[in-house]
Amino acid sequence: MRKLILQMQITVNGFVAGPNGELDWMIMARDSKSKDFMNELIDSSDCILMGRKMTEGFMSYWLKVVENPEDPQYAFARKMMDTPKVVFTKTLDKSEWPNTVLAKGELAAEVNVVKNMPGKDILVYGGAGFVSSLLQEGLIDELYLLVNPVAIGSGMTIFKERTNLKLMSTTQYESGKAVLHYKPVR
Repeated sequence: MRKLILQMQITVNGFVAGPNGELDWMIMARDSKSKDFMNELIDSSDCILMGRKMTEGFMSYWLKVVENPEDPQYAFARKMMDTPKVVFTKTLDKSEWPNTVLAKGELAAEVNVVKNMPGKDILVYGGAGFVSSLLQEGLIDELYLLVNPVAIGSGMTIFKERTNLKLMSTTQYESGKAVLHYKPVR
């Protein structure tokens, strides 16, 4: 069975977005080592899972980047566009995005269908409510939390209940970010 791996930006005090979904606290500067990490993670997978709300901003951002081959993020954006995506939704009837299918059924059943397909690991990019549901259902096998060196007063969290985690590794980058790699303790 393939692993479901979460990659998510987070503040030092545990928020993944501001109260209204703001992401202005996120540090975007990437050094070569953090770029290597991001590329290794996407290369270890062949599918991305996302919730509908996050998909709109995610897809519009990467679609703009792939329009400009001179953009420094072009190669990574190409990977984002080329990797098949499953968007979980209760409201959409068809996908407006390339290389994307919709999952409209019960969360655990739909995720387990994807996990049982042959292939590489599966990445989860969010958003907050979707990831929180995956955690509550015990569907995430590994977490890579990209901790930004900032605290915000309030916001959205992915942890709605106690979640015990085992720290597998930590990596610090020049940007001030640290990646904490965890596995859930079940």
